[in-house]
Amino acid sequence: MRRSEVLAEESIVCLQKALNHLREIWELIGIPEDQRLQRTEVVKKHIKDLLDMMIAEEESLKERLIKSISICQKELNTLCSELHVEPFQEEGETTILQLEKDLRTQVELMRKQKKERKQELKLLQEQDQELCEILCMPHYDVDSSSVPSLEELSQFRQHVATLRETKASRREEFVNIKRQIVLCMEELDHTPDTSFERDAVCEDEDAFCLSLENIATLQKLLRQLEMRKSQNEAVCEGLRAQIRELWDRLQIPVEEREAVATVMTGSKAKVRKALQLEVDRLEELKMQNMKKVIEAIRVELAQYWDQCFYSQEQRQAFAPYYAEDYTENLLQLHDAEIVRLRNYYELHKELFEGVQKWEESWRLFLDFERKASDPSRFTNRGGNLLKEEKQRAKLQKTLPKLEEELKARIETWEREHSKAFVVNGQKFMEYVSEQWEAHRLEKERAKQERQLKNKKQTETEMLYGSAPRTPSKRRGLAPNTPGKVRKLNTTAMSNATANSSIRPVFGGTVYRSPVSRLPPSGSKPVITSTCSGKKTPRAGRHGADKENLELNGSILSARTFKGFQI
Repeated sequence: MRRSEVLAEESIVCLQKALNHLREIWELIGIPEDQRLQRTEVVKKHIKDLLDMMIAEEESLKERLIKSISICQKELNTLCSELHVEPFQEEGETTILQLEKDLRTQVELMRKQKKERKQELKLLQEQDQELCEILCMPHYDVDSSSVPSLEELSQFRQHVATLRETKASRREEFVNIKRQIVLCMEELDHTPDTSFERDAVCEDEDAFCLSLENIATLQKLLRQLEMRKSQNEAVCEGLRAQIRELWDRLQIPVEEREAVATVMTGSKAKVRKALQLEVDRLEELKMQNMKKVIEAIRVELAQYWDQCFYSQEQRQAFAPYYAEDYTENLLQLHDAEIVRLRNYYELHKELFEGVQKWEESWRLFLDFERKASDPSRFTNRGGNLLKEEKQRAKLQKTLPKLEEELKARIETWEREHSKAFVVNGQKFMEYVSEQWEAHRLEKERAKQERQLKNKKQTETEMLYGSAPRTPSKRRGLAPNTPGKVRKLNTTAMSNATANSSIRPVFGGTVYRSPVSRLPPSGSKPVITSTCSGKKTPRAGRHGADKENLELNGSILSARTFKGFQI
């Protein structure tokens, strides 16, 4: 049983006791029955009025609760709709009081969420407005009167974050471009002359509008300034080159050159002005030293002719080169020619360097070929012969490849320029073919000379006997004691013919065959005794005669021994 029911029963008991107590008092006092009835009616009326009043108050409370529940449910439905959440559903059966409390609590929670969303929306709108003004972009499209959903707020936050990143990147780009613009303006001695340039360079960086249009305009301004700077640098470099050229032509002393060394770097306006003044001074000095300048130009012309492989006819085609009347007109002709040649060389520099490389390789190849035909190369020391052979083999492989590469590049050049590429007055490949043909003919000539020389030597040996071929440095090793003669190979002696001679391995003397032979002077033949197999004492060195035999310009030395027997 509930406590309220127990209390109700206790109230009834109390009321009954009170009525009984009243009756006892009335009985004691002696109040008549009719008055007792009246007094009982009064008690009843008081109790009934009190209870009716209490019931009315409780009924009023119930009505207020029901009304509050209705209001809260209505507001809660509206908030759920605005906040884009599911409507509130009470779980299970509850009393009116609990339902009203739950609904009121939920309404307060929804109101708080609504307020927070509205505040965040306002903050995001303020940030969006600030960023869009700096970036010159349209504002984010959002309904300020309604409550944004969580998804809408998330998208708005992402949009603002993207704007911040865009602002940061554009600001970094702006600062970088501004720094380069300031450097270019300082280099060019340029002051901002437009409102945009002043806004970009002089004003506060945070106040500059970072729109795409402004960034593009800044980039365009930077390109213009860099172009002017490049042009200024090119002009200054051209003036410096002109100054150096005039210095060399006029043979300006070093002390005078060092006086203007400060303006030989940089490209500011004052530097350009100083360079122009120096050029004007040198030009005036050039006019005063016409002959000296023209001769210096001619030296440079000759160098370019060599680098461009000009033939003699091409060089003679420039008649002013050989003129002796040193006038301003002649100087102008030389200047124009040197400029033309310089541009021509720079335009085809790769081809000329390739031809020069081939020329150097060809000369090295010819040098190796000459060394290969030289017998004395076998007497070298230190492995030079092996190195030369490796280099020679390498050249034999790389030289044809280089020729093929040059041929392909020259053919491409000739197609592009619709004219022939000439070296020393003729097409390069024809020039290469002539060099190879001349090399082949030279080898054939050398081969024929060797064959003729060998033939003459063979004929001389057949007629007069072979000359000793022992190296001269070994002759000193043989003993020079009279009476001692080394034995000859018996087999070689027996196989020798009547017109043959025997070459000793160690000596320098030619020993004749035992058959008599007429001397070239036509004197009596030298009679030699037959071989007895015994050694006889060698005749004294004073008994030997020396004869010089000459045949077709070749001198052969031989010794004839009298009274010598083998």
